[in-house]
Amino acid sequence: MRFSILASGSTGNSFYLETDQTKILVDAGLSGKQIEAGLKKIGVAPSSLDALLVSHEHSDHIKGVGVLARRYDLPIYTNSATWDALDGQIGSLKEQQKCLLETGHVQDFGDLTVETFGISHDAAEPMGFCFYHGDKKISLVTDLGYVSKRIKDKVRDSHAYVFETNHDVEMLRMGSYPWNVKRRILSDVGHLSNELAGESLSEILKGQGEKVYLAHLSLDNNMTDLARLTVQNILEEAGFETGKDVKLYDTHPYEPTRMDTL
Repeated sequence: MRFSILASGSTGNSFYLETDQTKILVDAGLSGKQIEAGLKKIGVAPSSLDALLVSHEHSDHIKGVGVLARRYDLPIYTNSATWDALDGQIGSLKEQQKCLLETGHVQDFGDLTVETFGISHDAAEPMGFCFYHGDKKISLVTDLGYVSKRIKDKVRDSHAYVFETNHDVEMLRMGSYPWNVKRRILSDVGHLSNELAGESLSEILKGQGEKVYLAHLSLDNNMTDLARLTVQNILEEAGFETGKDVKLYDTHPYEPTRMDTL
């Protein structure tokens, strides 16, 4: 499998994954033009995409979905509740483009297998994803207020993780957001802090050289170096040697990560 995080952060999110036979996009939270530019930077033609998967209906995950679907006649996959919530948000689509991928289901896209799982977030029915190809596994774990044992067990044994490190708790508490927004972010249906991400990863990882991409950072309530150092310190306190047992990577709000291979 080859993959790139095209965009990750509070301004927009998109994840690209390919095998020899299949090319998919998960979410398109920037404009269609920005997603096209990101794909071009990693050498992928948007017209070569086979499907677009949607995790949930929040704008930082769907901004470019309608444009890309219409421009490239892409099938869009998500669950029934999210389709209902998307009504009126992404414009008109052909009926054959509206495809179901229900929470908890497993579906093959050519030589790529996708498994979905429910997550705790304030959306209609948000989903995380596990991707399988051969003996390799990638898990996408963002937009959730906490990581339950069920999710930890689901994503365990992945070779790569795209894992949310949304905010630093003290930056959020001392920041300018209204209290109701702070309370929502800190809640069980909000977003993962750097600390919770590190603690969760320390219980999931096996220390076999797994790759962890730190994702969905808030522009206002986090910093790239802070997220990485917080997670690194927690993992090292748990006995992991970063750079050897686990490899940490940054993501960016408007620039794709380099194409990585498993």
